[in-house]
Amino acid sequence: MAGIYFPLHPMEHQYIVTDEVPMIAEIIDAGGEHPHVMDPAGESYLRQEGRGLCIGFYEQPCKPWAVDGTPWTFGHELLADNFDKIEDSIDFAYKRFPALEAAGVKSVIHGPFTFAPDGNPLVGPVPGVRNYWSACGVMAGFSQGGGVGLMLAQWMIEGEPERDTMALDCARFGDWITPGYTLPKVIENYQKRFSIAYPNEELPAARPFRTTPMYDIFDGMGAVWGQQFGLEVPNYFATGDEARFETPSFRRSNAFAATAREVAAVRKAVGINEVHNFGKYRIRGTGARAWLDRIMAGRVPQPGRISLTPMLSAKGRLIGDFTISCLAEDDFQLTASYGAQAYHMRWFLKHQEQGVDIENISDTRNGFQIAGPKARQVLQACTRQDVSDMQFMDVRRMTVGMADCLVQRVSYTGDLGYEIYCDLASQRALWSSLWQAGQPHGMKPFGMRAMMSLRLDKFFGSWMREYSPDYTAAETGLDRFISFKKNTDFIGRAAAESERAQGAGRKLCAFEVEATDADVIAYEPISIDGEVVGFCTSGGYSHTAHKSIALGFVPTSKAVAGLQIEIEILGEMHRAQLITEPLFDADGARMRG
Repeated sequence: MAGIYFPLHPMEHQYIVTDEVPMIAEIIDAGGEHPHVMDPAGESYLRQEGRGLCIGFYEQPCKPWAVDGTPWTFGHELLADNFDKIEDSIDFAYKRFPALEAAGVKSVIHGPFTFAPDGNPLVGPVPGVRNYWSACGVMAGFSQGGGVGLMLAQWMIEGEPERDTMALDCARFGDWITPGYTLPKVIENYQKRFSIAYPNEELPAARPFRTTPMYDIFDGMGAVWGQQFGLEVPNYFATGDEARFETPSFRRSNAFAATAREVAAVRKAVGINEVHNFGKYRIRGTGARAWLDRIMAGRVPQPGRISLTPMLSAKGRLIGDFTISCLAEDDFQLTASYGAQAYHMRWFLKHQEQGVDIENISDTRNGFQIAGPKARQVLQACTRQDVSDMQFMDVRRMTVGMADCLVQRVSYTGDLGYEIYCDLASQRALWSSLWQAGQPHGMKPFGMRAMMSLRLDKFFGSWMREYSPDYTAAETGLDRFISFKKNTDFIGRAAAESERAQGAGRKLCAFEVEATDADVIAYEPISIDGEVVGFCTSGGYSHTAHKSIALGFVPTSKAVAGLQIEIEILGEMHRAQLITEPLFDADGARMRG
């Protein structure tokens, strides 16, 4: 009705309500209540309904409804019963819950209800439309309705929710999403509603959809693909007889050896990967510098330089961690998480001012990162410009091979490295130049699994893991990038200064974990002397130091080097200790040299 497409699709869903069930009646008469039951094997849920039972099914032979759009005349009508669709589910349920088989069927409810591709609601201010709000796809009204109402009320009245709501935020999908993508993903989500979800699982429906010019080249090199924000991203590169898929697991997967190989290539020689998983924005105009000074908490750099900065909400919570590249006094590039594009653009446009042009260039500007001790030699071999005097956090325009590029001396790997950006049409030519120049130096491609291991060596945080609207700059250590000296009332300043004066109650720390075949993923509890005092934000295996590493929060008063803790991983307690010295290039000599 408003001319806005949201990634939602209705599915036909059927549940049965029985007549009185004797065992339920006995429970009620005794003053009790039957517990709610979810049966993953039977793909069903069961609960007490009056003096009987209600059971619903997420059957495999599911059926989408109104594929070409909900009829304008449709209200709350039910659909015709379709027992054939749930016949196998009913047979399984009778074996699982014998009381059901003896009970009579009081009513059958068969109607459409709506899902997003990931099964979560779409809630919040709609990107690109002023004062227009959404609360759609709330398929579990009893369990989700209260939270959705609270989230909307806080957002409308106080300006932001009290906690991270990204899993429900309607800005978690971008303009790229289409009905053709949504339908197969919704079907997949329906069919996997009660399936175990693994942290490294890559679901296959509607893929590949969005790809960069490098897709066929990387695929030919053995890329094992993941996806972010609908875009195909190499997780790692299989070689020889290694499988071209990663086995879903809570433990170290079959990607372990390949990841180790790619990490070694970066640390010992030089690695290359795409920078397509960065969100990129161009900020231009006479008011660009002053606007950035207000939007960002950190320092806005001078031409030719880069700075790192958090972006804060009015209450001082983290809503972004950015790199600002100053190309000219009135021309800047911002980089941040690729998956937060719609979220960040909504914030930018909400605060846009006259004299400031904001453009999302995430999918029109791409390129590569090269990192490792041989990275400088590779770059120098591809350009006639002297790069020997390019300092850490410098940014320059230069021709690399045949491509006009923006080159930044910075790397998320924590190693000597460069980010090299070009327009999309030049990317394959840039690849050819860098790859050819890199071969004498042992250049290898690396994927996101290696990137996540490399960043742990330096305790670098990651967006929506260490950095999210649940946390503040002081808690995460990002306050070191806040410019409290600048004479600007940047958004969130009062809250940040208050926390600075009072001190944060918890602190993000790194831990070395005594682990065997499973590492921290996220949200594992941290205990001291048997008492839970914190939780993990992320973790993994450092292939550089050959250690299991976790990042997480503990009380600030206890955050001292050598602190002995325990972390629960897959139901088992593992000893760990707090470490403060990075596992690689502790003094930054190689990264900055």
